[in-house]
Amino acid sequence: MDKRKFVQALFAFATNAHVQGFWKGTIYRGKLKNICVPGLNCYSCPGALGSCPIGAMQAVEGGTKYGISMYVLGFLVFVGLLAGRFVCGWLCPFGLIQELIYKIPMKKVKVPKGVNAVFKWVKYFILVIFVIALPILTADSFGISTPYFCKYICPAGTLEGGIPLLTMNKPLRMAIGFLFSWKMFLLIFVVVTSVLIFRPFCRYLCPLGAFYSLFNPISFYRYEIDRAKCTGCGKCSRICKMDIEVYKNPNSLECIRCGECKKGCPVGAISSTGKPRKNHS
Repeated sequence: MDKRKFVQALFAFATNAHVQGFWKGTIYRGKLKNICVPGLNCYSCPGALGSCPIGAMQAVEGGTKYGISMYVLGFLVFVGLLAGRFVCGWLCPFGLIQELIYKIPMKKVKVPKGVNAVFKWVKYFILVIFVIALPILTADSFGISTPYFCKYICPAGTLEGGIPLLTMNKPLRMAIGFLFSWKMFLLIFVVVTSVLIFRPFCRYLCPLGAFYSLFNPISFYRYEIDRAKCTGCGKCSRICKMDIEVYKNPNSLECIRCGECKKGCPVGAISSTGKPRKNHS
């Protein structure tokens, strides 16, 4: 297991360490649930110790008297400024799940540049409409709103929360309706496409990745190209599973900071930095 996979697995376990929840069919409701984790990790997962920031933000963003919405927004901005989409590549449990599925031996699909260029914007649409606009516009008088993304889209919630809880709770299984069938269809679609395409949910659907991506060019943790060393050979781009032209744009909004380009650069022209962004870079 390489360093990144080890960190991904360790973080996934650390944030889902309420293991008794899986065989009891219950979720953890202790004080740690008031704290958000940086990655996409369902609140309703029986093992989850913290809250998913996307779910937490949706739940109360319709009412200004609930301070948690500002806390969540502040938390996301802080993490974004600190690391950008490093969270996606190193700390997100659902990202790890997709990568493990991608290891299934089967011919992989190279997404055409034109298709990728269009569909990568879907996650921003989901962020704006399902995570921000709809919960705010439909909030009741108490500031409580429906978490539209979690309820109607999120495959991570279906896999990590819905399936385990239904497995262990017969009354819940008896209440299954169209909504769960729809969510299962989305989950199956993401799983199947994850066999063929590297992290399709992260590329095209994840609103958390969309939010963090906005900070990639300005975050403290960034990639830099030594133009004196770079030969423009393009090997970094061929290695990149997110299909980024790294030598042209090392801080692309799509970069998840996996580090494969750095390891693969034949002249060591790619480096990472934790310093504030310089005006000339």
